[in-house]
Amino acid sequence: MAFLSSMNVVGSGLTAQQFRLDVISENITNASTTRTEAGGAYRRKVVVLQEMAEQTPFQAALARARGEDTRTQRGGVQVTQVVEDPSDFKLVYDPTHPDANADGYVEMPNVDLVKEIADAMAANQAYSANATAFNVLKQVAAKGLEIGK
Repeated sequence: MAFLSSMNVVGSGLTAQQFRLDVISENITNASTTRTEAGGAYRRKVVVLQEMAEQTPFQAALARARGEDTRTQRGGVQVTQVVEDPSDFKLVYDPTHPDANADGYVEMPNVDLVKEIADAMAANQAYSANATAFNVLKQVAAKGLEIGK
């Protein structure tokens, strides 16, 4: 039943990359937001991913009950946090803008569309790779069920 744990790993990858794409979409959407509820321009957000090395106590007990070695099992990937990019805001001279300072400069978000598109492409590729792995696992499971016929 190792393919079931493989499905868990692939599923966690799909979930993490979808979340990453959601955050990238939020960044692109707010690329020109100069005023937020917290005050100031929008700050780019970045997703931090981490390996899920430990299982929950229930997952570990279930794996032991199935006779699996729980010391070598990995659980996939998880989103640990979403952090704000500390890089500087871009200053744009526009004295007519309502958020301009006394010198006529407006703090624009630190969102770089080229960087966001590159991140989105990488997340999309990772998502596609996980979807492909999931489809292969489905095929393996189907072939396994055919053996019993």
